[in-house]
Amino acid sequence: MTSGDGFETRAIHAGQEPDPSTGAIVPPISLATTFVQEAVGKHRGYEYSRSGNPTRAAMETCIASLEGARHGLAFASGLAAEDAILRTLDPGDHIIIPNDAYGGTFRLVARVYERLGISWTACDLRDLSALEAAWQPETTMVWVESPTNPLLSVVDIAAVAKLAHTRAARVIVDNTFATPYLQQPLALGAHASLHSSTKYLGGHSDVVGGFIAVNDAEFADELRFLQNAMGAVPSPFDCYLVLRGVKTLALRMREHCSNAQAIVRMLREHDAVAQVLYPDESEVARRQMRDFGGMVSFLANDEDTALELVTRTRLFTLAESLGAVESLIEHPARMTHASAAGSPLEVDPRLVRLSVGIESQADLVADLKNALDSLAND
Repeated sequence: MTSGDGFETRAIHAGQEPDPSTGAIVPPISLATTFVQEAVGKHRGYEYSRSGNPTRAAMETCIASLEGARHGLAFASGLAAEDAILRTLDPGDHIIIPNDAYGGTFRLVARVYERLGISWTACDLRDLSALEAAWQPETTMVWVESPTNPLLSVVDIAAVAKLAHTRAARVIVDNTFATPYLQQPLALGAHASLHSSTKYLGGHSDVVGGFIAVNDAEFADELRFLQNAMGAVPSPFDCYLVLRGVKTLALRMREHCSNAQAIVRMLREHDAVAQVLYPDESEVARRQMRDFGGMVSFLANDEDTALELVTRTRLFTLAESLGAVESLIEHPARMTHASAAGSPLEVDPRLVRLSVGIESQADLVADLKNALDSLAND
């Protein structure tokens, strides 16, 4: 595919030519664990499925294309992808992370890599002066989420990257919430764009995976070595599921965004809601994103209200994860971000996070409004 092909076209065709041996329009799931060699070290691009697999290669090619990247690497989970990037740090290095980040990221940095000699500082990356104050001589990496999880803050990726470039540090952007359809971190100066492909890329709550997109060949080689050496790779069937999900990513994201904005309008008018958190009021989001995403967070008037609300919806299912066709509701402080309790990333217990799905918009608005109304009437 050429670089001029549209996003939706590449999502369907990049890396997915018809099978040359059968003409199958969908790349086959290659379950083989080993591949014939014509002579020692002479093969057709594959030798052992941990090192490379045709189905995985199709997925890596496709998502890399969507990210505008030269290289793509698939992993068994989003945290496996994060782990590979963090393994490029050396003992004594320092990493700056957001003060509002996914609890699993915080757990990996603070409770695994700190023991290995990696120090860290959390700060508000929206504030460049705070980033400069957090910088240390040993800082070699800045970890960005935008929008952040769970407060949906928007970070100026280009500004952070410009600062980091002058100090020879890598910028890693977790692009899970935005997806490559809404945001292109590499074009904004990031060194890597990372995903939990479990979420919007897969899109159907039926596969766990991770992905890293990079342009720098040396960085890609380092990550590819780790991918093979660690072995945290997805199965061919998992790759097939993500690749199938990606085909409808643009269509789904348009519906996610439209439904989320209808939910936001209702929440901003409801007396049981203290504050709505959504990127639509951010000038930076308008500049670096195509739209504002399907995630919505809000503060209830108190913790008891938040805990009760998440049990009263009918279509919004109480569950962790996000980014799939069905709508989910959760209480981050006691669920996805419980590991951040007592840290600089601790979440307000009044917070409720929504992953707005693609059900009928009127049904979703009514479901959440009815739950909120029932609390007000208690």
